[in-house]
Amino acid sequence: MARGLTPGPVQEADIVGLAHDGRGIARVDGKAVFVAGALPGERVTLRVIKQRRRMDEALLGEILIASPDRVVPKCAHYGVCGGCALQHLGAEAQLAAKQSQLLEDLSRIGRVSPQMVLPPLRGPVWGYRRRARLGVKYVHKKGRVLAGFREREKPYLADLQHCEVLLPALRSLPQELAALVETLSLRERVPQVEVAAGDAATALVFRVMAAPSADDLQRLEAFGRRLGVEIYLQPGGIDSVRPLRSDAPALHYLIAPFGVRIEFGPLDFVQVNAAINTAMVGAALDALEVQPGERVLDLFCGLGNFTLPLARRAAQVVGVEGDASLVAKARANAALNGLENVALFAANLFDPASFGGWSDGQYERVLLDPPRAGALEVVARMASWRPHRVVYISCHPGSLARDAGILVEKQGYRLTAAGVMDMFPQTTHVESIAVFTRRE
Repeated sequence: MARGLTPGPVQEADIVGLAHDGRGIARVDGKAVFVAGALPGERVTLRVIKQRRRMDEALLGEILIASPDRVVPKCAHYGVCGGCALQHLGAEAQLAAKQSQLLEDLSRIGRVSPQMVLPPLRGPVWGYRRRARLGVKYVHKKGRVLAGFREREKPYLADLQHCEVLLPALRSLPQELAALVETLSLRERVPQVEVAAGDAATALVFRVMAAPSADDLQRLEAFGRRLGVEIYLQPGGIDSVRPLRSDAPALHYLIAPFGVRIEFGPLDFVQVNAAINTAMVGAALDALEVQPGERVLDLFCGLGNFTLPLARRAAQVVGVEGDASLVAKARANAALNGLENVALFAANLFDPASFGGWSDGQYERVLLDPPRAGALEVVARMASWRPHRVVYISCHPGSLARDAGILVEKQGYRLTAAGVMDMFPQTTHVESIAVFTRRE
């Protein structure tokens, strides 16, 4: 409970919904009350701790009637660590809640509904995460180093021993990192460690705010050997990242159904869930229905995650990405895979003035995979490209809904299908796919 707040009296209430952040929603005297840890269908006791004009926040007391979807959280740190918010909700119910959120946002924000709701893409619900940023801090009051994610709704690092959503080989990494950093001379100058696992190698990038001593370097090297990981140091910006070993292998992952190998750097964006990524690429390409001889436009293409598999089916794929360094790596990946029908360009896709000549062409199919902000500027240009089909991969249902409304109301498309993908089990993050077809 926040300091200085006096909780209200104990009250009973029915939980009637689930908020986007995973909190249960009750209605007390007609006002919405958000209750962390409560689930729809439950009867609970609560105490209001914050009152606002439109809603209140409350602490969960006793669960009088439990939801049949309630499960025992697997992680001992659940409720303190802010990395997960839905471990108390069964996996199928998590997916149903995310699907409900997607459809609600499409209807409320975009004023559209899909003609068909796609079955969710499912994968592992534990031990799936191959990318993470772990905070590190020497806490004087505790006299030791902590490593992991931040506490829920607090700025402090959670005191973690393990993490159940990291890959199994990395499950005990928070505890291992804390023990290592405690032995370093710069234990107070290591604020974070980035984790990036490929199919054959794993990298740990230590952000160092001071030069490691010779003893520090030996300890880091020994740590890497013992855990079977590659150690990188980042003394400055992204360009300063260097491996401890000069012969460190390149990180890569395979998209096996398309015979594609993608190499990436330890700080490059890759989807965190390898199994869902492979399924997602397959689903997107199937939904695009690319025909031989067609040109495809892949926007926000990154390292070529969709671009290169698309090149196995299309006559030509044009990929566009805002980060020039990722475009260079995508070109290298195209060459690595022997793909000569790929054209890649760097352009700020939020600034139409920077689009360049690629935007003057016509494309039979368009794939979008934007960040949380969505793809408003490129959606506004869709009519000039006149693709038969558009597939939109989204990491934020609100921006997808906004863009879907524009495609349907102003750009002449139907929303033929939409569904969720279980990219981030145990969290409230909603990853989804939407398919649009041009009206004749």
